[in-house]
Amino acid sequence: MFSGGSEDKARGKTQAVLLDETRKVLDSSRELVNVFKSVIENDEKKVNNSIKKIGEAEDEVEGYRRALTRELAEVGSLLMNREDLLKTAYEIEEIAGYTSGVAFRISIVDNKSLKKPAIKKEFEELLNMIIELVHKLNEMVRFLAVNPDNVIQIAYDLQKIERETDLKYRNLVKIIMKEIPGAKDAMLLKDAAEHIEEMADRCLSAADSITIIAIGL
Repeated sequence: MFSGGSEDKARGKTQAVLLDETRKVLDSSRELVNVFKSVIENDEKKVNNSIKKIGEAEDEVEGYRRALTRELAEVGSLLMNREDLLKTAYEIEEIAGYTSGVAFRISIVDNKSLKKPAIKKEFEELLNMIIELVHKLNEMVRFLAVNPDNVIQIAYDLQKIERETDLKYRNLVKIIMKEIPGAKDAMLLKDAAEHIEEMADRCLSAADSITIIAIGL
């Protein structure tokens, strides 16, 4: 596809696919808030609709990662950072997988547990934090093509949010163990919180990979 083409053209196409992948993960992460609210409202139809959207997004993300893999295979040695691009694509795909896991666990929790004020407040804040992390990741990918120098600053901001997410996660687990007497709901909520923390870790790892790409541009 890129025979006779320039490195800039090859880079532009691969970065465009990576941006599409990241945008879809961002859309998927935003659906987590809808799942959470719908469970609290006991609206099973809305819960299932959001979970369906998240599942479809996960499939699309895999498709984008496969497309990027094909693009990188075709450009061969034209791009020096192709391994970093592929690594980033896989890390972003993992975030989508964790999103599905969080949605499933929240969907089968008794809504009475989620309605507890302390649980509701902390969980909503943790969900908003992970959305902000994925948003920052999306911004980093977007700036690869616009202004690579900005990527490093966004990565710094992302790292700060990731640290705050870790603290929020630990506090939420303490509250879950204190507020939720039922073993099933306590386990599901704790697992959901752990999955969100894993999402945050993957965001940080992907941010490191994107930073390496930006430095090489």
